Amino acid sequence: MNEVSDTARFSTMEEPNIVEIRRIIQKRASITGYAFAFPATLLLAVIILLPIAIVIFLSATDYTLGALNWSFVGLTNYEKLLSDAVFWRSIKNTFLYVVIVVPGSVGLAFLLALLVHERVHTKRLYEIIFFLPVTGTLVAMAIVWQFLLHSRVGPVNLLLLENGFERIGFFTDPNLAMISLAMIGIWQLIGFNLILFLAGLAAIPKDIYDAAALDGVDGGIDKLARITWPLLGPTTMFVTITTSITAFQVFDTVAVLTKGGPRGSTDVLLYQAYLEGFQYFEIGYAACLTLVFLTFILLLSLVQVRFFDKRVHY
Repeated sequence: MNEVSDTARFSTMEEPNIVEIRRIIQKRASITGYAFAFPATLLLAVIILLPIAIVIFLSATDYTLGALNWSFVGLTNYEKLLSDAVFWRSIKNTFLYVVIVVPGSVGLAFLLALLVHERVHTKRLYEIIFFLPVTGTLVAMAIVWQFLLHSRVGPVNLLLLENGFERIGFFTDPNLAMISLAMIGIWQLIGFNLILFLAGLAAIPKDIYDAAALDGVDGGIDKLARITWPLLGPTTMFVTITTSITAFQVFDTVAVLTKGGPRGSTDVLLYQAYLEGFQYFEIGYAACLTLVFLTFILLLSLVQVRFFDKRVHY
């Protein structure tokens, strides 16, 4: 009887100690977790959140680069934005570029991925060839395209003349300048999207195709519509979103090839923000344009995620 009571008393004395030890261990684990997360959180705050906060602050001021005196103007910059015809023109041109580049680069990359994926001996060669534009600097490539499509000495126009056609002003015709820039954008993005689609195709198990063949799905169109395309849903969503963001960020080719011309036909939103900030030194107004740009990127990504979320199966 005494032994039983001693054991019970011993267990009741140790139980609080065990609970306390567990609390200490959990507390130390939490501190360790916060310690590991702190550097990444600090880096995120300094590199991303702090610049965005500064842009929001500047957008509410009339600050010009190098000025010693500035003041808060509230929503004045945004009111100016809504009445600015150049701003609305840049929005229209940016969306036109996105509408051409996104379907073109995603659709062509998907078709090319289907063709390259079936290759056996030359698959690596095609991957390298199509990925080369991604490895090059877009500014340098833009200069090459400027020479190729030059209205006077460009090889493309010389070839057209030799075959009885008239010269085409790829970058001097207001009706063709944006289309020409969009074609360069498709050429630059198609290689990266191709590699992503090839990775998605390689991840589809062959057993699914074998099982589908037993059920009568053995034709190329049937396999594409019933198996390949649905299983590539997550890859397609990622490729479409990243391509849309990249297309919205068009700047290099505009700055090098057209500088917003001819007659403002290629004046895009990011280039307009650059002009306001670093040509006219209107930092407050440029910050306002940058905020609008970031808002469009966020809304576009959210809409696409919501659209694909109902159609993508993981």
